[in-house]
Amino acid sequence: MPDGTPRRSYNSEGRREAARRNRAAVLAACRELLFQDGYHATTVRAVAERAGVSPETVYKSFGGKPGLVKALWDITLAGDDEPVPMGERPQIQEILRTGELSTKLRLYGAYVRGIHERITPLFALLTQAGPDVGEVLELGEEERLTGVTAFVTHLDETGALGPKADPAHVADAVWALAGPQLYTQLTAGRGWSADTYEKWLADTLTATLRP
Repeated sequence: MPDGTPRRSYNSEGRREAARRNRAAVLAACRELLFQDGYHATTVRAVAERAGVSPETVYKSFGGKPGLVKALWDITLAGDDEPVPMGERPQIQEILRTGELSTKLRLYGAYVRGIHERITPLFALLTQAGPDVGEVLELGEEERLTGVTAFVTHLDETGALGPKADPAHVADAVWALAGPQLYTQLTAGRGWSADTYEKWLADTLTATLRP
């Protein structure tokens, strides 16, 4: 076997690992600078310098500041940078496998709480940044509505909604009840604990969705 074949394979894997390390360093630097200096003062060049990479590397990987912030949003929402869709993750799969409605909604309440605990600080920071991040937040809400709609479709297909329920109306209701705005109002605004919010959400969804 030619000597070059193993080396090419090794070098390819090495490049992928370096790219993963650079991506993680860039996203960590972006988070640090956003919370240290704010959105407007955080530049691609500053993130690159903090991460120890070139600005060209950031642009190549993320396409600029909006793409970088959206990537940070995505990994914060998911809790990691693994390329696994939210609907295929173990917590969601457990929810979908659960048959009894109140138990399913308790699990869903815990899932929503976990997302909000991770994303709310970043959500609050970005909402103060003005229209520059409007597209990131709008896309995040569109993706959240897609996830909620998939969950409500599952409930409808398993007979949990009842024959007279309008799935689109139910999806809108769940989307509103489980949103970051209401979580922030109840916890930061009214002093609720995350435990209290989780129980309230599960109880409210159960009362709203039970046929």
